[in-house]
Amino acid sequence: MKLPKVRELIEAIKALIQGPYTSKFPKEPHIAHPNFRGQPEFNQDKCVGCLACKEVCPVEAIAYKDIVDKDNNAKRIIIHYTDTCIFCGQCEAACIVNHEGVKLTNDWELSFFDRSESDERIEKELQLCEICGKPIACKDHLKWISEKIGELSYSNPTLYLSHLKSLGIVDENIISALKDKGRSDRVKILCARCRRETTLTTK
Repeated sequence: MKLPKVRELIEAIKALIQGPYTSKFPKEPHIAHPNFRGQPEFNQDKCVGCLACKEVCPVEAIAYKDIVDKDNNAKRIIIHYTDTCIFCGQCEAACIVNHEGVKLTNDWELSFFDRSESDERIEKELQLCEICGKPIACKDHLKWISEKIGELSYSNPTLYLSHLKSLGIVDENIISALKDKGRSDRVKILCARCRRETTLTTK
């Protein structure tokens, strides 16, 4: 009979004193080490829908859909495919809102009976161009930009007007300018293409 090695005896004694190395999962939830990178989760309140996380994801585990209904109600659905994600943390590192929009968690249990349940989704309200009707950005993103650049946002009607709308404020100077038949096509929330076309158009 082959005698056990000294290391194996030491490990066996440690297991008797300190308890087994393995957990009682799935009977009891396993508590992972704090440094373990679990799946990322979006924060509905902090995320601004900028899609920086999608751009840096190396396995394309983040996607989005822009949906506009017949009443011009627009929303962006951001989808995180947890069964594709490799938990690299690039999404959290690239998040523009102080890395709070999406964060790694200590949740690593990803068992599903139905694979369609494996993705995480959040919805953000979109701002549409007032001329062509195409999506510009999420309203929270425009608001974040306005707050970030401060008074410089007054140089951009799209940022300025979208920020006023989010505050529930109407600028009476703009209303009077529109009544005087000024460049009303300029004083609107516009996408980059329509802004350029209105800039080049003379009246």
